[in-house]
Amino acid sequence: MIYRKILFILTLIVLLSCNEKTEIKTVKKIIPSIHFTYINSFPHDTTSFTEGFFISNGKLYESTGAARNLPQTKSLFGIVDLSTGKIDTKVELDKTKYFGEGITILNGKIYQLTYKAKTGFIYDAITYKEINKFTYPSKEGWGITTDGTNLIMSDGTNNLTYLNPINLQVIKTISVAENGYLKENLNELEYINGYIYANIWTKNIIVKIDPKNGTIIGKLDLTSLVNEVRYLYPNSLEMNGIAFDSTTNRIFITGKLWPKIYEIAI
Repeated sequence: MIYRKILFILTLIVLLSCNEKTEIKTVKKIIPSIHFTYINSFPHDTTSFTEGFFISNGKLYESTGAARNLPQTKSLFGIVDLSTGKIDTKVELDKTKYFGEGITILNGKIYQLTYKAKTGFIYDAITYKEINKFTYPSKEGWGITTDGTNLIMSDGTNNLTYLNPINLQVIKTISVAENGYLKENLNELEYINGYIYANIWTKNIIVKIDPKNGTIIGKLDLTSLVNEVRYLYPNSLEMNGIAFDSTTNRIFITGKLWPKIYEIAI
């Protein structure tokens, strides 16, 4: 009788332990939402097919691509006039050869990616004269930013590639994941206070990435802004453009063919 009771108790303990383990395995971590506050809005040129966005010395730079089905678009970069949204063009690429993509600045040089040509351009940040060209191993170039030491580029996959800004050689590649699942379509990038923020192509979401391990630790849902620009200008396309002013902590958001640039706080 005593033996049966002991056997019953042991069996019960084992079953409870198995249930606890099963529950732990099926728990899905909730990614925190990043709340934002609307601060201001400015005009944006609705012919600008936005691919890159950054701020340097208080000036907002934008790079654009030339889509084949949108003859009004161009592959160029320059400084945005926030009173009009127009770009003061500094460099324009031959759209028959190159589709302009992401852009960033580091150590007095501007780095610009192109889409499928596997070619990047380096310019002097004062004269905007071309200094050099470089190639990268990924099939495509999408977004690019910097952590102040290295260049960090996306290619439309789940990977972020770190490049040495001196010789443009690959330092490392990190895979970005959400709850253990690879996150594809990483697009325009910005480095903000130690973290990488990335637009997700075709989504109204910006993700916050821990550069130590590629884990997504926050999500910023900007559907309300997307809905507004599409109401104002139905031809507005994907959200794509994050610019951070580290001096003033101002953050600017825009998208392809959007009629507005938004200043937000997070």
